[in-house]
Amino acid sequence: MASFLLSLVLLVVGYFTYGVVVERVFGIDTKRITPAVALEDGVDYVPMTWGKIFLIQFLNIAGLGPIFGAVMGALFGPAAFLWIVLGTIFAGGVHDYLSGMMSMRHDGKSIPEVVGMYLGNGMRQVMRVFSVVLLILVGTVFMAGPAGLLANLGFSGIFANKFFWVVVILIYYFIATILPVDKVIARFYPVFGIVLLIMAIGVGLMLVITKAPIPNIAFVNMHPTGMPIWPILFITIACGAISGFHSTQSPLMARCLSNESYGRKVFYGAMVGEGMVALVWAAAAMAFFPKGIVGLQEVLGQGGAGLVVNKISMGLLGPIGGVLAMLGVIACPITSGDTAFRSTRLILGDMFSIEQKGMKNRLLLAIPILGIGFALNFIDFTIIWRYFAWSNQTLATIVLWTGAVYLHQEKRNHLMASVPAAFMTAVVTTYILQAPGGFSLATTISYPIGIAAAVVATLAFVMYLRKQTALLGVVRR
Repeated sequence: MASFLLSLVLLVVGYFTYGVVVERVFGIDTKRITPAVALEDGVDYVPMTWGKIFLIQFLNIAGLGPIFGAVMGALFGPAAFLWIVLGTIFAGGVHDYLSGMMSMRHDGKSIPEVVGMYLGNGMRQVMRVFSVVLLILVGTVFMAGPAGLLANLGFSGIFANKFFWVVVILIYYFIATILPVDKVIARFYPVFGIVLLIMAIGVGLMLVITKAPIPNIAFVNMHPTGMPIWPILFITIACGAISGFHSTQSPLMARCLSNESYGRKVFYGAMVGEGMVALVWAAAAMAFFPKGIVGLQEVLGQGGAGLVVNKISMGLLGPIGGVLAMLGVIACPITSGDTAFRSTRLILGDMFSIEQKGMKNRLLLAIPILGIGFALNFIDFTIIWRYFAWSNQTLATIVLWTGAVYLHQEKRNHLMASVPAAFMTAVVTTYILQAPGGFSLATTISYPIGIAAAVVATLAFVMYLRKQTALLGVVRR
């Protein structure tokens, strides 16, 4: 229990200390006119209060991510607490803040365009494809998953048909993708964001009140099957520590902030909030079941993370918990899915320089995007989805390196971005070499290559900075 409570405190302290450091290193300008004001169009560029934007951003990046990922990561034991805390403060918070603020500094551009400005046109093209594919997969999964759950709630007739619910959700996605951000998203997301927070707070309080046997941090791998902590844990818990998906969502809110001073509250703050949610669910998953982590593994085998969430919610919060759990596993993925498709529309709009104020252009982009998502419901893309977790963390790694280059060009200390970027380079390289869905290499091979990749990436980054400095010196002379 002590480690769990200390971890929560450290996240709060991290926001008020390292979060301030990140803001100062970036160098906000409270007098700079933001895209929300300069480019206001009543559709995507819409100024809103920072509190509302915080809740929207929180739900955008959270959804089920910090719940399901934390539940799966709990199999490793309290080592998960360390990754959630350190990852949130020094990697995820930095990643989210930089992706949002860099977008604000460049007219709210989507993340592939921002990456291209600092890592070159080749990387821009890679990121365009990478991001669009990733987002459509996210949107599709969060269409099919909730539809299946709704069809199995005990309804009869057409309401028990998964295809019916897929169509209903698709219609909602269509509306949320094309309508102005303040018409649907800004009205409903804050409510669901509050529900997600209440759910986590309720579970956390009951863990304390019942004196749940939450294990304290120990330098031992508690995974029942002995799965290695490095690098599996760092891929398993993405949302709640660091997630590349967040960088695709931050530009949505970067187009709505009316002052740069709100950036830390919205981008870094939402990441800290997500870290807290992940901590609560990791602790609950470790302590709720009679056999501890072994019991958790048994329930996961029976019905996956969804069953774990349902049992914990009902067990700790009773009928209210059951309602919250149902909202969580159905509403949260839907809210992640619609912003995934909306982000895809914005990325394609930036890619092809298509103005988004007119309804005709929004329809031109939204219809084929949603059509592809709908079609994927009839295709077994399980193999492709295996690589989602790796792709997600690879995207985060690229964004961190982009942030490091940006900070250098702005004559700011790049270490707050380059250090976690190097770390994540080692993580994603080691994982794809070692994972069964990757190259299935032995740890004796994957570990040293992963570390070598981080070293090579860091050296390449340093050489790039020296080259840029030399070119700048020539220009000045």
